[in-house]
Amino acid sequence: MDKIYDLQGSQIKVTLEPKLVRVYSNASLWKYLDGKAGSRFKLLVEVIKTDYEEQFGQPLAISNDSLLVEILVHVYCDYLGLNFNRIVRVKWIQKLVKKLLKRAEVIDCGEKSIDSNRWVWDLLAGSKSLFIRILPKNLNARNIKQH
Repeated sequence: MDKIYDLQGSQIKVTLEPKLVRVYSNASLWKYLDGKAGSRFKLLVEVIKTDYEEQFGQPLAISNDSLLVEILVHVYCDYLGLNFNRIVRVKWIQKLVKKLLKRAEVIDCGEKSIDSNRWVWDLLAGSKSLFIRILPKNLNARNIKQH
């Protein structure tokens, strides 16, 4: 079930499925996070989990911090890849990075029973503050995220 959450004037695209939420790392999400990633990630995660429980009648079995870190790391990888391709002008490397970026743009966050790497996000959840600090304050200052 596709959803659009209007948060702080940004349209955040999310898909809800049983045991899975899919968040889209697009220009709207980047705009939403701009300069206030800590509080805005927290709000986004709360909205997603509340809506999920309303839709499916049970809570999503992913901790808030684990979900937050998974989304954040994917956004950061998307950011790094786009910047890398602006600097490195070797066509075959850019092509490879573009393939990796496609995977970073759609963030599949599943419960342990369907997501084999949930343990990684659970493990990294304790470092949430560090990840928030390293995320650039103005993600799209150079207008690298077009869509």
